[in-house]
Amino acid sequence: MNNEKEYYLECKDYTVSGELFKLYKDEKYDMLVTVPKPSEDVLGRYYESDDYISHTDSKRTFFEKLYHLVKSYSLRKKVRLITELNNQPGTLLDIGAGTGDFLMQAKKQRWDTVGVEPNDQAKKQAKSKGILLEATTANLSSNNFDVITMWHVLEHVPNLSAQIKELKRLLKPNGYLIIAVPNFKSYDAQYYNCHWAAYDVPRHLWHFSENAIENLFQEEKIKLQKTLPLLFDSFYVSLLSEKYKNGKMNFIRAIRRGFVSNLKARRSKQYSSHIYVLKND
Repeated sequence: MNNEKEYYLECKDYTVSGELFKLYKDEKYDMLVTVPKPSEDVLGRYYESDDYISHTDSKRTFFEKLYHLVKSYSLRKKVRLITELNNQPGTLLDIGAGTGDFLMQAKKQRWDTVGVEPNDQAKKQAKSKGILLEATTANLSSNNFDVITMWHVLEHVPNLSAQIKELKRLLKPNGYLIIAVPNFKSYDAQYYNCHWAAYDVPRHLWHFSENAIENLFQEEKIKLQKTLPLLFDSFYVSLLSEKYKNGKMNFIRAIRRGFVSNLKARRSKQYSSHIYVLKND
């Protein structure tokens, strides 16, 4: 990860600090890197917001209610995906488990589940649902999981290469790894430019393309099997991007932009977010 990088874009942290961060293009992996990267001891401060929706079950506004409605539908689809890949329920590790809803849905379908979540607020919410989460993967057994999932989590990890090596350690031979991340090559990313909400600096430290995922994991002999679209993400991201660009959410304009993004992606295959299905050698 020490190869040359070229300046790409400057973005603002709209959620917490209002600070500016630069994105640099890593040509070797075909990805973007957030600069400066906050040190691990201060990074947590950038998550201290009631608006950070993945760490709360709040349904205060229409937007939050809509988010959780779509989330409920998506959870069922995610569990169906991992069950079809594995042919049957097995051992599942969800890293970045948030408030535990995905694990709850998987347990209903007879998966043997383990979750990891560093955020105390989210862990407390999960515990109230009967889901106990680990703080790290450090004490988990090697070669133990049929499936590991990271739903919009890989972009947050401070040490990317160490995380990928840890995933390799935890996966069973022929086990599956499911990675969902935003795609900076999507139409909505190009349209909203520095206001694209999925840049989400500095919480998102890395910004991936399909090439980046394939190249990074190939180094640990984890091979990309297929790429799937997350169709709802273009609408969700466009809503937030409208707010960042124009000062308020414009639902009609955001829905139109999300629809156009998905339509263009049918040809380009560059959706707003992708699910990457990878398999361990």
